[in-house]
Amino acid sequence: MNITIIGTGYVGLVSGVCLAAKNHRVTCVDNNLNIVNKLNRGIPTIHEKGLHDLLNKAIKSNLFYATNNLTNGLNSADTIIVAVGTPSHNGIIDLSYILDVSKAIGQFIKTSQKKISVIIKSTVIPGTTDTQIKNAIEEASGKKLGDFGLGMNPEFLREGNAIDDFMYPDRIIFGYQDLYTLEILEKIYSPWKCEKVCVNTRTAEMIKYTNNTLLATQISTINEIANLASKLGGIDMLEVFDGVSLDKRWNPIVNNIRSNPKILTYLIPGCGFGGSCFPKDLQALRSQGEQNGLPMEILNAILSVNNKQPYQISKIIEEKIGNLLNKRILVLGLAFKADTDDVRESPSLKIIPDLLSKNAIVTAHDPIAIENFKLAIGNISSKIIFKNEWESCISDADVIIISTSWNDYKNICNYDLERKIIFDARRLLSHKNLKGGIYLSIGYN
Repeated sequence: MNITIIGTGYVGLVSGVCLAAKNHRVTCVDNNLNIVNKLNRGIPTIHEKGLHDLLNKAIKSNLFYATNNLTNGLNSADTIIVAVGTPSHNGIIDLSYILDVSKAIGQFIKTSQKKISVIIKSTVIPGTTDTQIKNAIEEASGKKLGDFGLGMNPEFLREGNAIDDFMYPDRIIFGYQDLYTLEILEKIYSPWKCEKVCVNTRTAEMIKYTNNTLLATQISTINEIANLASKLGGIDMLEVFDGVSLDKRWNPIVNNIRSNPKILTYLIPGCGFGGSCFPKDLQALRSQGEQNGLPMEILNAILSVNNKQPYQISKIIEEKIGNLLNKRILVLGLAFKADTDDVRESPSLKIIPDLLSKNAIVTAHDPIAIENFKLAIGNISSKIIFKNEWESCISDADVIIISTSWNDYKNICNYDLERKIIFDARRLLSHKNLKGGIYLSIGYN
């Protein structure tokens, strides 16, 4: 099929190269000419494992092309996938980009002789596709649903694992407003043999939000319990985790072997969740609930715990060594998670200003996210010492904080850490492997 994708962020670009890998002919549209030119030269504009190879393979096969001309991108389309951003402003989802795109698509449909399905892949609150987006297309085109198709196909891509998640999904959601669009979705994803769930568009939208909310609930719940464990002392939350995770409802025994599902990783305490999805999605769903007269008390609690979690680090360190005045602190990891350069809602954006407010001397490292972090944190970056190589900073540090679980940081176990505090905010290390030093973490002190 000829598929036009509007938007080349994580979702749009990953979707584009993966669909091309299944022999669809993909055109990606972005209004940023610099991004378009880079993509057409085979240069990914985001960091994602495996993306470079897939992009270049698609270009060489003439199955991928980028353009900044929306009309040219739409002319060849059998179907349109919308993957533009839906950011959060003061906890409320901003639909301006997606509605502008919907109007532009409507203008194209107005004069087009083809019946085209518009499939929303951007994350939007339940009830958006079948109301605001449908209305925007209808008003701009002068046509009604049925003259064009409309669907919702939510993404479940984890940054750092997005290619694998797209190519080997556990399920694909087909949200549709008309049977024609359901047929289009089935054709697009016919190469995939996983389970496919067919629902209306607002159910598809709710599946995405519910999925993220339940995962975030686990993270905040285990963090709150871990904070209590830290206060009580004498408790290792990883041992608590081991005991809990053996419950067969969490960890079924299949053929006498524990299945150890990945969902268990969301029960390991840390410094909170970040990224482009969980925080804004929970805020958007909370706002929608409040607008409908529901207080959304659990969502409020999840977000409250998560907002405070990064500050637990300095509190625990101060309880151990006292005032942080002029303490030399090395922060390892600036991205919100490993294998990405994305710093959106990264815990380090709170951890480092908190340390600076206590007059600590902060040195920071990340393999690929330093420049993005400088942009995100603004003028305060001048107070931080950024290093492109972290091992040489160990000897001068009084405290070392691991805030992103980059695998390379495990090498810290090879160094003499005598008289140093090691705060492992991601439970990346085993304290038994450290050479000296005092090991601290969320739920272990």
